[in-house]
Amino acid sequence: MMSVIAALIAGCGIDGLHGTDCDWAVPIRPSRSDQLTDGTARQILTHNETGAELCGWLP
Repeated sequence: MMSVIAALIAGCGIDGLHGTDCDWAVPIRPSRSDQLTDGTARQILTHNETGAELCGWLP
C-alpha cells in the first residue's frame, strides 16, 4: 500500500508545459454491483483520499 501512496504523491506535481501531472489519474468509483474485499476497499479509499488531497479531486 505504501508503494501506491508513494506513486500517487510522486505523480501529482505541476508541470509548466503540460498542466498538472494529476491529469492521468482519476478517482476510482466502484459500481453498485462490484463486490469488494476489505483490502480492495481500503486501497480505493487511500487512492481517492490521496488524490483529493494532492490533486484537488472532489467527492
